[in-house]
Amino acid sequence: MEPPAAKRSRGCPAGPEERDAGAGAARGRGRPEALLDLSAKRVAESWAFEQVEERFSRVPEPVQKRIVFWSFPRSEREICMYSSLGYPPPEGEHDARVPFTRGLHLLQSGAVDRVLQVGFHLSGNIREPGSPGEPERLYHVSISFDRCKITSVSCGCDNRDLFYCAHVVALSLYRIRHAHQVELRLPISETLSQMNRDQLQKFVQYLISAHHTEVLPTAQRLADEILLLGSEINLVNGAPDPTAGAGIEDANCWHLDEEQIQEQVKQLLSNGGYYGASQQLRSMFSKVREMLRMRDSNGARMLILMTEQFLQDTRLALWRQQGAGMTDKCRQLWDELGALWVCVVLSPHCKPEERAGWLQLLSRWDKLDVCPLEEGNYSFDGPSLQPTMAPAPELLQKGSTCITNTEGWVGHPLDPIGCLCRALLEACRLEEETLTLYPDSGPEKRKVAYQHVPVPGSPGESYLVLALEVALLGLGQQRALPEGLYAQDKVVRNEEQLLALLEEVELDERLVQVLRKQAGLLLEGDPKWLHTVLGSIQQNIHSPALLFKLAQDACKTATPVSAPPDTTLLGIALELGLQVMRMTLNVMTWRRREMVRWLVSCATEIGPQALMNIMQNWYSLFTPVEAATIVAVTGTTHATLLRLQLDTSRREELWACARTLALQCAMKDPQNCALPALTLCEKNHSAFEAAYQIVLDAAAGGLGHAHLFTVARYMEHRGLPLRAYKLATLALAQLSIAFNQDSHPAVNDVLWACSLSHSLGRHELSAIVPLIIRSIHCAPMLSDILRRWTLSAPGLGPLGARRAAKPLGADRAPLCQLLDAAVTAYITTSHSRLTHISPRHYGDFIEFLGKARETFLLAPDGHLQFSQFLENLKQTYKGKKKLMLLVRERFG
Repeated sequence: MEPPAAKRSRGCPAGPEERDAGAGAARGRGRPEALLDLSAKRVAESWAFEQVEERFSRVPEPVQKRIVFWSFPRSEREICMYSSLGYPPPEGEHDARVPFTRGLHLLQSGAVDRVLQVGFHLSGNIREPGSPGEPERLYHVSISFDRCKITSVSCGCDNRDLFYCAHVVALSLYRIRHAHQVELRLPISETLSQMNRDQLQKFVQYLISAHHTEVLPTAQRLADEILLLGSEINLVNGAPDPTAGAGIEDANCWHLDEEQIQEQVKQLLSNGGYYGASQQLRSMFSKVREMLRMRDSNGARMLILMTEQFLQDTRLALWRQQGAGMTDKCRQLWDELGALWVCVVLSPHCKPEERAGWLQLLSRWDKLDVCPLEEGNYSFDGPSLQPTMAPAPELLQKGSTCITNTEGWVGHPLDPIGCLCRALLEACRLEEETLTLYPDSGPEKRKVAYQHVPVPGSPGESYLVLALEVALLGLGQQRALPEGLYAQDKVVRNEEQLLALLEEVELDERLVQVLRKQAGLLLEGDPKWLHTVLGSIQQNIHSPALLFKLAQDACKTATPVSAPPDTTLLGIALELGLQVMRMTLNVMTWRRREMVRWLVSCATEIGPQALMNIMQNWYSLFTPVEAATIVAVTGTTHATLLRLQLDTSRREELWACARTLALQCAMKDPQNCALPALTLCEKNHSAFEAAYQIVLDAAAGGLGHAHLFTVARYMEHRGLPLRAYKLATLALAQLSIAFNQDSHPAVNDVLWACSLSHSLGRHELSAIVPLIIRSIHCAPMLSDILRRWTLSAPGLGPLGARRAAKPLGADRAPLCQLLDAAVTAYITTSHSRLTHISPRHYGDFIEFLGKARETFLLAPDGHLQFSQFLENLKQTYKGKKKLMLLVRERFG
């Protein structure tokens, strides 16, 4: 049996139903023009007009023309959807990248001409200015349409993209905005039916003559077939008409370039590691959502094409072979893909046969080896399918929220709460009046407006109220988090998305009542259940980041600005924080310092006992550095003490706890905690002495010279020069500076220690000289120290008592030993440098000898010693003639 489209398009004789339709339409000739247009609109949109079925034959020409006229899309919204990106392009590139914007510009500049509509086929020319120095370009555009949808497009620009090109946009907008200026003709079959034999022959011959190079072979082939009585073409009544549109039972949908969609998705997935590729794929997802929102069947078509390309991603097989998980970016894209399929399959507007086909597709894809598995315990054949809760956190009717579920609805692979909430909100969404190129982003984004839409059969209920209840029940559901870090993170992201969705809703009195009711149900018994919830969290959540976020949220909720704190919830927050500290103690993360500071702050909110408890149990919670530098210090700051409002005895108790903590940390890690312990114990003599003794003991146990010098400088700054001197000598005993280490990191510390000993007096200076000689073998350093000590009398510094009347001589004790050491160092260093010296270093060596002579001359017989030294060099290294010549020129 012939399909209706074939019957209509081939000009078969009218049957009895069609004769009735024609008669009915003829009776309609007396109708007013407005009523005739209204009827034609109904036919154009759905072919459901009671007086016109699927053909034009015997229908009055005015009705035919109006049906053809009204069959072209009348809204620019769809044109915009099929010719604009899902996200705004970079600034300044709107005209270059958005076909809709470019097409609108072409229309406004008068680039569209020679527009002709023949039946359901529209054609026209678009003149586009060329680039500078290039001629104007002419493009011929053809558009087929049916029942207010564009079903195919063709343009001479050969643009291959997901969207209609700018030239198709320009012609479409011209037809919408200037419809009455378009030359209108009936389908060509209707025109041909009005011609006699001579007219038809003339028409065919003129057509062949005008395009003989293109159509002559086809025309001859068709003529041969028609003249052959038994040919297939003679067995069929009528002939096809590309301008006559489709039949009533034929599917009609907007034109979509399936091949180009597949190619683009494939290319973007191959560049999956780049941010731009993920963004473009998300823009395609947004385009699918936009189509679904407008009930466009292409939404499901496009999603099928994208899913097939996702399953052909070569990385899936590679990850499966390696046993590796997806990257987070890729997994998020798969999540969006799954969420869209939920929207498609659950759509109330789809036909049963469509849903059955989609489910069959999903089942076939699910059986593929490369189809990725959802992380966590979710499966289609496991125990999770057996419901552990009442039917829909019935629950809506009962308002029950205290059931513990092994499977959560928020973060579930099928996202039931998110899908249901969005579907209910979508039913309440107010349509936008203005055209928006980028509905979901960019500067044109506006807050979505919702209205109460009554629920049929439920007086007083609205879809908006149900959307809020669903979201609150999902967020308030007590549930165990799934296994796996990504699945847990997905739960958090779904919660954030739900909250963001609710933020778009303007709360009126009805919604506020719902919020109060659900909040009351959630808070019924918020102490009896808190510890049960805490135990469940501690048992099931193994991600420190998630636990820390929960702890922060609990603390924030428990400390409102305008109300007293909730001590029970604060205790829960502290317990969660303590667990985070224990979990991350040996796994350092960049957030540890933030976590430690927050824990001290939370304990402070609870009270001094909580703060002292974490100080007393620091071993299992903090590293020594964290305990000494953050916990003890932050817990005793002026701001903390004011916050706690303690009396004198309780304040001293807290200080004592902090000092004990600091001393314990100093014993555990003296290198990093000794100085903080000393600082914290300054105001308590016994504690300070204990901290100082820890430093002395640690010096014997390997505390480095750098740390000892740091503590020594601290002691001097606190007015304890003798203790500073003691620590400096301990540091010098560990130090060793070789002859060629002029820029050793400890040079400044050594010079400071020497200045300190000189300021204290001759006795301290005498005691430190042997240490200097033993530790320092660098000649310039030794001579620099010697020169500094000879400039003034020892004991004249601000910290020392006056013990000498005049400066010490370099040739007298105790400096004579240092002078001998400096001279010996210069001699040793000279021989060492001359062993491997190159000509380009001769100048530096001469300068070095100059400094050596200055040191030699500090001795009574220094001139003689230096002369002997030079003679020894000349004899030993006489082979270095050029160098020795330079020595003679400078020193004789």
